[in-house]
Amino acid sequence: MIITRTWIEEFIDISEISTDDICKTLNSIGLEVDSLEQVSIAPKVVVGKVLEKVKHPDADKLNICQVDIGVETVQIVCGAKNVDAGQFVPVAVVGCKLSPDFKIKKAKLRGVESNGMICSSTELGLAKLNDGILELDDSIGELILGRELSEYKLLNDDIIEIELTANRGDCLSINGVARELSAFYNIPLNTFEKNVTHNDLGIGQILDIQASDIDASLIFKAVDLKDFKLDIMTKLRTAIIGKHEEDNDVKNALTYATHCTGVILNAYEKNKSKTEDNLSLLEIKKDENDFDTVYGKEELSTICIDHKKIDNSDTDFIIEASYLNPEKLSMQVFETKITTGEIYYRTSRGSEPDISYGIDYLTTFLSSLGAKIYKGRKSFIEDSQKATLDVAIAKVNAIIGQDIPELEVERILSSLGFEVKDTLNHILNVKIPFFRHDIKNIADVTEEIVRIIGIDNIQAKPMAIDEVNRINHTTNDLIKKNKLRAKACENGFDETLTYVFASRESLKKYSFPVVKEELELLNPIVKELNTFRTTIVLNLIEACASNYKIGAKATSFFEIGTIFDENRNESKKISFIQTGANELEDVSNSGKPENVDLFKFAKKILNTIGKFDLEPMEKITNDFIHPYQNANVIVDGEIIGFISKVHPSVCEDYDLSDTFIAEIDFDSIKNELVKTKSYSKFQASKKDLSIITPKTLAYKEIKNVINSLDDVNIKQYNLIDVYTDENLGENESLTIRFVLQNDEKTMEEEDITASMNNILEALEAKLSIGLR
Repeated sequence: MIITRTWIEEFIDISEISTDDICKTLNSIGLEVDSLEQVSIAPKVVVGKVLEKVKHPDADKLNICQVDIGVETVQIVCGAKNVDAGQFVPVAVVGCKLSPDFKIKKAKLRGVESNGMICSSTELGLAKLNDGILELDDSIGELILGRELSEYKLLNDDIIEIELTANRGDCLSINGVARELSAFYNIPLNTFEKNVTHNDLGIGQILDIQASDIDASLIFKAVDLKDFKLDIMTKLRTAIIGKHEEDNDVKNALTYATHCTGVILNAYEKNKSKTEDNLSLLEIKKDENDFDTVYGKEELSTICIDHKKIDNSDTDFIIEASYLNPEKLSMQVFETKITTGEIYYRTSRGSEPDISYGIDYLTTFLSSLGAKIYKGRKSFIEDSQKATLDVAIAKVNAIIGQDIPELEVERILSSLGFEVKDTLNHILNVKIPFFRHDIKNIADVTEEIVRIIGIDNIQAKPMAIDEVNRINHTTNDLIKKNKLRAKACENGFDETLTYVFASRESLKKYSFPVVKEELELLNPIVKELNTFRTTIVLNLIEACASNYKIGAKATSFFEIGTIFDENRNESKKISFIQTGANELEDVSNSGKPENVDLFKFAKKILNTIGKFDLEPMEKITNDFIHPYQNANVIVDGEIIGFISKVHPSVCEDYDLSDTFIAEIDFDSIKNELVKTKSYSKFQASKKDLSIITPKTLAYKEIKNVINSLDDVNIKQYNLIDVYTDENLGENESLTIRFVLQNDEKTMEEEDITASMNNILEALEAKLSIGLR
């Protein structure tokens, strides 16, 4: 965003404030100054008037001009195509130094004496307007022959370029920047006075506009530009911002007014509209991409997206002011991927929504330069309510860390265009202006207050650190994960990390669930990882197979990671795998270690995740699970995972020997604090109980009966032997070892006998089983 000092002074009185101070202020309120250029025209460049122009007798491209410079008339040979008699022009007189190495001297050009130089804008250090000389008019001030141009304030200006963040579209105008300075310096904005010269006709007598189902807010007016001529100061300012188009005064006027007000302005030649019932007709409707579009004889513009070139083929124009919500507009452009024009930069960041102000400013500006305005307007503006926030002063001060008086908060917000209403309990009801679409909450409002106060004016305070309870679900999960990792490593497992992707074909091959096709990866990293994994054990068995190929005959891995269900819902699992020998080759096993078995593997899992029960799986859900060596992992009566030997056919596919896997739901693993309690100081006794049970009776039924006794003397019991022979037939002998201990005395024989009899009586009563 480019502003100049004199340009901003048309909107706010900053005559008592230096340019350096303004730059510091802009930086402090969040409008970062990218550059400052001070334009100063060299001394001895004066206002002159071309009295006469004749062709040079010996050069077709040169003209001999008689130029009045106030104190005298001088002869100057000029090669510019656009020089002509009657023009006011800048003249560098003899002795003028336009630059350190360019001094004007008396000279002869093709034998004709020349005493000075008629200058172009670039030769004066101004922005480029054309390839010829600069023609002056009274828009720079009263033209006095012989007066040095260095005395004209409008030409000798300070140009400030501001770097704006994407959310500050409200400052993409002179008025927007002036509004910020007004809030900071507490200086009111200059009052805009509407003043136009009207045509005898009303807009309804020449124009009809048809619009239906549009999202944009629009105002149209008609203007007669037959006597309109753009002044030199406006041209120079449009050139300063890099938007000047030579020989296109209408476009330059629109650019100028848009840069002044922030309102998106456009114009259409009246002769490009349709004709219906002797009226010019414009139609506004949706195009194929659902954008509001203006049609005449052809498509004229896509509102807030792209403006067509104005070719000045008519003197009657229809001018348009428009606004469209930038958030909706940006999303629609993103979704359709259409090509946008230069104007989209403003509209997508938030143009000025007060389009009445924009159209009035433009018509007043055009009228001051000879245009006539048709009476009336055509408007398409949908009423909308401003967003409202309740802002507690105490909350604002808590965020800032400093007490700001309530009246000061009200003043700042009001000066920034917010509507503020004081309610009870020091709470302000704040209506957010339409041009600040980026303000969403109290933190955004507080930021506005801090900007205007100035961050340097906020008192620095030492950081206060209060210890608070930072334990939450995430920290608990991290603590539990680290504990499990440590325990797994202690039990001989190595941690591995694999992709959350897997082969869809492999998952299907072994009957694992797969993600629904409509939820699949659109662009997998490789063909072998073309879906989200629904289990970790497939990744682990592939890791074991890779290690086997490089000579590792026995491997033990675990991984804590994410899996997905068929709807791509996530869950976390801890998975284990062990293949090959249970231990390393050494002298204790004569170099022939035994392969791991289900119970040894299960014991390692138990030592890692804590206490659990096992029961045979009633339903096998995938082809990895061995039909006879498998179990559900039970905690508090709930199935939280499984443990199994890998099916021999799967081991054969991967060239592995005996392999065991387990997959446990991470969230179901307990992470309770270990609580210490007193232990008995009296001697413990061990008693074995051998009972005859049907082979069909599950051991957990026996456990349930023993646990139901709630005998405090039974500290521990374990199944230590299972025996069967022909004599037992359909029965088997189970030997259970009990550890009995009393907390208050040494148990006598009768106490031990009583506990064992209670166990036998309960088993007989509930399961009809007894001693062997």
